[in-house]
Amino acid sequence: MISSAASIATLWYIGGMSTKEHPPLHVPVLLDATLDLLNPQKEENYLDLTAGYGGHARRILAATANYTESVLVDRDDYAIDHLGEFSEKGTRLMHTDFLSAVKQLIEEEVKFNLILLDLGVSSPQLDISGRGFSFTNDGPLDMRMDHRQSLTAETIVNTATRNELSRIIHEYGEEPRSVANRYADAIISARPLQTTGELAEVIKRAHVGKWQKIHPATRTFQGLRIQVNDELRQVREVMPLLPRLLKNGGRAGVISFHSLEDRIVKRYFAEQAKSGYEAELDILTKHPIDGSTHDVHNPRSRSAKLRVAVKK
Repeated sequence: MISSAASIATLWYIGGMSTKEHPPLHVPVLLDATLDLLNPQKEENYLDLTAGYGGHARRILAATANYTESVLVDRDDYAIDHLGEFSEKGTRLMHTDFLSAVKQLIEEEVKFNLILLDLGVSSPQLDISGRGFSFTNDGPLDMRMDHRQSLTAETIVNTATRNELSRIIHEYGEEPRSVANRYADAIISARPLQTTGELAEVIKRAHVGKWQKIHPATRTFQGLRIQVNDELRQVREVMPLLPRLLKNGGRAGVISFHSLEDRIVKRYFAEQAKSGYEAELDILTKHPIDGSTHDVHNPRSRSAKLRVAVKK
C-alpha cells in the first residue's frame, strides 16, 4: 500500500501583497447560493477551510466586515500567496490542510458564526500545466495540492503494484473493476511515465469502445488526485469536528464535486437529521443545491453540490 502524506504543520503567513500582481482567474462555484444560505451578517466571524483565491471569502467578509476575527485556510502555497489582501486587513491565514487547521482551531477553542468547506480543485490548479492536475495541457505528473509533501502522482504511477493501481482507479476513479484492471496493466506496461500527456495517451489507447465528451483518462486522473492528497480521509474525519467550531446559530456549508465526497457529507448530515435531541446540527438543505441548475453560467459548477447546516 502507498502511505498517506504526512500531516502538514500549520504556518502563519506574514507580509504584504503577493509578488504575483495578477491573481489567476477563478470563479467561485455556487457563490449566490452560498451567500443566501450562510446569510453572513455584520460582525460575524468566518472560517474558510479551503480559501483558494478568495472568491467566496471576498464576498462573505465584505458582508460581515469582520476581518480580524476570521481565518482563511489553504494548503496550496500559490493560493496563500494570493490571499495577501486579507492578511493586510488583519485576517489570519493558515497554510495547511483543512483537517489539520480544524484540529488546531479546536485546541485553541476558537468558534465561528460561518464556516465554508469547498472541496473542489481550483481553476488555476487545473489550468496551470505545471501543477499536473489535468491532461488538457501537458505537464509533470504532480497533482500535489501542497508542494511540501513528497508523494506525487508520478511516484504512484511508476511504483505502485498492479493491484494498488487498480484499486485507486476503481475506488477513487469510480471505474468498473474490469476497466481499472485494464488501465493498471496498460500503465505498468508503459512505465516509466513522467507527464500528464503520456499517462492520458496510455489510458486512451487502453480504452475499449467509443468516447465523446469525457476523455477516458478523466476518472483515472480523479483517482490519482484523491490518492495523492488523501482527500476522502480528510473529509470523513473533518465532518464530525465542524460542530465543535460553530457558535450556537452558526452556519456551515460544504461544497462537494463528486459522488465519493458528497456521499460522506450526505451521510453525516443524514445522521444528524436522525439524531433527534442529540443532534448538534439542523440541516438547512433537505436536498443539496445543485450547481447544474443554480450556477449554469459557471462550467465548473455543473457537478457541484452545496449542503448547509446550522448549529443548534
